[in-house]
Amino acid sequence: MNELEKELASLIIGELDIADLKLEDVSADTPLYGDGFGLDSIDILEIALLVSRKYGVELRSDNPDNKTIFASLGSLAAYVAANRTR
Repeated sequence: MNELEKELASLIIGELDIADLKLEDVSADTPLYGDGFGLDSIDILEIALLVSRKYGVELRSDNPDNKTIFASLGSLAAYVAANRTR
């Protein structure tokens, strides 16, 4: 994992209090929904707010690319890296 992926993984695990998942258990390919992080739609909204505050990336619920953006840790990190303002 690159540094941004590690940072996002730590943020997700810490902020959503995912006690049964450790940083060393995830990779860029780890899915955010279902297996992997096990996030649901409410969790994804929380992640969108966290990413917006920390990186200045606007993630909107009506973005047609959301399925791709939130497919995995790596896809979220790539989107943040390409669009961050902070």
